[in-house]
Amino acid sequence: MTKNNEDDNEHGVLTPREIVSELDKYIIGQDNAKRSVAVALRNRWRRQQVPKDLRDEIAPKNIIMIGPTGVGKTEIARRLAKLANSPFLKIEASKFTEVGYVGRDVESMIRDLTELAVNMAKKEAQEEVRIKAIELAEERLLDMLLPKPKREVQKESNDQREGMLEVVKQDSFDKNSTREKLRRLLRKGKLDSRYVELEINDKPFPFIEILSGAGLEEIDLNVKEIFGQIMPSKTKKRKVKVKDAADIITEQEAQKLIDFDKVVEKAIRRTEQNGIIFLDELDKIVGGDSSSGPDVSREGVQRDLLPIVEGSTVLTKYGMVRSDHILFIASGAFHGSKPSDLLPELQGRFPIRVELDSLTEEDFVLILTEPQNALIVQYIALLSTEGISLEFTDKALVEIAKIAYEANNTMENIGARRLHTVMEALLDEISFDASEMEDKNITIDEGYVKEKLSGILEDTNLSRYIL
Repeated sequence: MTKNNEDDNEHGVLTPREIVSELDKYIIGQDNAKRSVAVALRNRWRRQQVPKDLRDEIAPKNIIMIGPTGVGKTEIARRLAKLANSPFLKIEASKFTEVGYVGRDVESMIRDLTELAVNMAKKEAQEEVRIKAIELAEERLLDMLLPKPKREVQKESNDQREGMLEVVKQDSFDKNSTREKLRRLLRKGKLDSRYVELEINDKPFPFIEILSGAGLEEIDLNVKEIFGQIMPSKTKKRKVKVKDAADIITEQEAQKLIDFDKVVEKAIRRTEQNGIIFLDELDKIVGGDSSSGPDVSREGVQRDLLPIVEGSTVLTKYGMVRSDHILFIASGAFHGSKPSDLLPELQGRFPIRVELDSLTEEDFVLILTEPQNALIVQYIALLSTEGISLEFTDKALVEIAKIAYEANNTMENIGARRLHTVMEALLDEISFDASEMEDKNITIDEGYVKEKLSGILEDTNLSRYIL
């Protein structure tokens, strides 16, 4: 067992316990949901270890997360994708409509996921060749800064025509010496303010994009490539500073060095084996009793979604992509419906059901302080840019949590997002006056919180607008 764990760490594959531990750094509570997604992610690695003939038979364990908004459903899925370095797409199920209606086709999410994977693979490939690209960019910049004199170019031409290999050693030494001096100045940043003339691809007006979106993804697949051949890309000359030119040329050289076919191949493989699609608002496509009007296509969306979740082949502009082993994490509040109202076939493709808990006052206190990206940490960092030293007493944090909890109970329950509105109302005055304040040390105590927020909470009409 020890050896396996060592191998896991060596290859960057986390155990379920380690995945939960990483999620705990950003998400408070929801232990059942964390365990479920940790097992689902680990099962992907396990599937890769089984014999190949059995590997393709093992279907991903898709998950439905049930709970009100703002309790951590999306954050769990997003953090999971980062841990796995997987292509991740979040999309609302309500954006899709049945084929024949105006709206997005369900297959478009596979195309979007593939596009994300291609961008990820392309970025990684560029990082791999970055050092070589920087070297080539430096040589090109030096050529621009130290062009050959016309008489030297003419002399070289004459020598070649006469079949002579005459070299003037002194000239060569001087030239190389000047080039090396320029190289040293360039590396030290002494030439950053100089201007050079660059040829840059001129991006045309994206009129093709107008066709994209409303159920016309198929039309868009190869239109760009066709128009690219009919109307080749134009270049334009621009004068830019050496510092900016270095970045532009490095990017150009990196593009030339990478093998785009291999990038696409890697991206498709990653999409098929590691892709994660977070399907939000699944409860919105559960049909009601009406047989006409806006609800009529909801069951149709479920039927269109079924083959994608079950596993089918989707045509993308990068080639055919199979969805058999993409992990689907669906979520919904399911206030007016329940998962059993989904089509039976679709229910069967989401074997794991997790109910997320509503947040308590104690959870709010922890959310304010515990995560690495905690709200209190964010506000302290923001105001420190103005030289403000901001501190919160423990009682102030408890009071903030109490007001956020009460606001959720008396109005719409928006979960942890309520803390954002409460904090903004609390620090509004300080945020506005921060740059002009003489006293840079500010302590937020319980009295300050009550003074700023209690009155708002007591006035129901006012609290609906402000909190």
